[in-house]
Amino acid sequence: MGVVDDKLKDLKERERMVLQMGGAKAVAKHKESGKLSARERLDLLFDTGTFREIDMFVQHRCVNFGMEKVEVPSDGVITGHGLVDGRPVFAFSQDFTSRAGSLGEMHAKKICKVMDLALKAGVPFVGINDSGGARIQEGVDALSGFGQIFYRNSLASGVIPQISAIMGTTAGGAVYSPAMTDWIFMVKNTSYMFITGPQVIKAVTGEEISFEELGGAMTHSQKSGVSHFACESDQDAIEQIKRLLSYLPANNMEDPPRVDTGDDPRRTAAALNTIIPDNPNQAYDIQDVIRAIVDNGEFFEPHQFFAPNILVCFARLNGRTIGIIANQPNNMAGCLDINASDKATRFIRFCDAFNIPMLTIADVPGYLPGSQQEWNGIIRHGAKLLWCYSEATVPKLLLVTRKDYGGSYLAMCSKDLGADMAFAWPTAEIAVMGAEGAANIIHRRDIKEAADPVAKRKEKIEEYKALFSNPYCAASRGYIDAVIEPSETRPRLIEALEVLCTKRELRPPKKHGNIPM
Repeated sequence: MGVVDDKLKDLKERERMVLQMGGAKAVAKHKESGKLSARERLDLLFDTGTFREIDMFVQHRCVNFGMEKVEVPSDGVITGHGLVDGRPVFAFSQDFTSRAGSLGEMHAKKICKVMDLALKAGVPFVGINDSGGARIQEGVDALSGFGQIFYRNSLASGVIPQISAIMGTTAGGAVYSPAMTDWIFMVKNTSYMFITGPQVIKAVTGEEISFEELGGAMTHSQKSGVSHFACESDQDAIEQIKRLLSYLPANNMEDPPRVDTGDDPRRTAAALNTIIPDNPNQAYDIQDVIRAIVDNGEFFEPHQFFAPNILVCFARLNGRTIGIIANQPNNMAGCLDINASDKATRFIRFCDAFNIPMLTIADVPGYLPGSQQEWNGIIRHGAKLLWCYSEATVPKLLLVTRKDYGGSYLAMCSKDLGADMAFAWPTAEIAVMGAEGAANIIHRRDIKEAADPVAKRKEKIEEYKALFSNPYCAASRGYIDAVIEPSETRPRLIEALEVLCTKRELRPPKKHGNIPM
C-alpha cells in the first residue's frame, strides 16, 4: 500500500468518525423522541446526492473546564450546500447529539461562513435549529458567535430568503437568529422556543408552566405569532419548507419561478356569483373565494393559527407567484386588530422585498374597537399596514367583495395607498361607515324630531345605502377601476397581473424610512 493509499484511508477514517456524530447511543436516544438526526434532516431537505458538506473537520479551540480533552464532531453543526428541487440552497443543521448542539466560537464561524456564501451567491439560506444554546465553557466567545450570526441575519434580510426550522429546544440567545429570519417552522411536541425556561421562571416568579405551554409549536403559532408554521413532524416541516421555497425567487434581484400549473387562465367560477350572503351580517369563508380564483385552487398559508381574522398566503395566477392578503369574514367579521395588522405587515414587506405581486381581498367593517386595543397601540400597529402598502412597489391588485369601510378601506390597499388596479364586485360597499351608523350620525336630529323615529331612521338608512353602500360612487371617482361580475374575477386578475408584470416604480432616495414600530 502506497503513501497515497494511506492518506486516502486516513481521510475515510476521519470522515467515518465525524459521520457518527455523538455516537450510536446518543443518536438512538435522540431518535427515540421522534426526531431525525441532524444529517437525516439535511438528507431530506436536499435532492438525493446533491448535499456537499463544508467544514466537516472543524474543531473547537476551548481549553477551559477540561474542554481540551473533549471532542465535538463537526463542533456540533453540519453546514453546506445542495439543490432543493434543482435549485441551490445553503443550510446548517445543529447536531444535538454532539454536546447538545451548543454554540461556541467555531460552531458560529461555520454558520457564518455558509451565510456569507449564501449572500454572495444570492441563494436561500435554511437553518435547522436544535441546540442547548450557548456553550457556557466558551464564555464571551459563544456570545460573540451569536452576535456575528445576528449581524448576518440583518445583512441578508430582504436580499435572500432566510428560513428557520426549530427542531428541538431553542432557548435564550439562540431564539433571536430565527426571529430575525423571514420564516419559522416548528414541530409539535418536540420543538420549543423561549427566552427563559420553565425551571428559571419557577425559581424567579413561582409560576409553574410546561415546556409545551410556554414555548411549544402551537403556543408560538397561535398566541405569540413567533412561528409561522406548526408541523406534525420533522419530515412534515422539511416538506413544507420545500413547498415554501417553490414559491420564492433565489434573491431580491430575481422574479419568482414561473410554473406551468395547467389551469386555464380564462377559467371562470360561477359559484362566486352567489358566494356573498344576502344578509350583510352573515359570514362566509374567504378561502372559498381564493380557491376559486387561484391556479388549481392551491395556496400555501403561513400564520394559519395566528390572527385568523386576516389570511395571508402564497398562490399562483397563470403560473406566477402572488401573495394574497385577505380579510376573513367568518372570524371577528374580518375586523383589523393589532395582531392582524402585524401579521399582514410582515407578509407585505416580504412580498415587496422579493418581487412577489400582491392581491388584497377586502371585506372589512373596520378596526376592532375597545380599550385593550387602544391601550396596546392599535394606532401604532394599524399604521404599519398603511405604511407598508404605501412603501411596496411590486404590482398591487385590490378586489373588494363586500364591506370596505373607513380607515380600514384605506388600510387594505386602496388606490390612494398605491393599488395599481382596483376591482369590486357589485356586492361591494365602499363608504366611511355602515349605513346604520352613518344615518344615526348624519340624521340624528331629523330622526329624533320625526313623528315616527323608527320609520325615519329606516328611511335614512336606505337613503345612505342607495348613495354609498355600493361600488358605484367610488367607481365614479376612479377609486375603483372596474366593477366586475364575480365569476369573471380570475381572468380579470390574470390580465391585470400580466400587464403589470413589468411595473417599475421609484421612491425618493433615502437611507430608510422610520416605520411606526
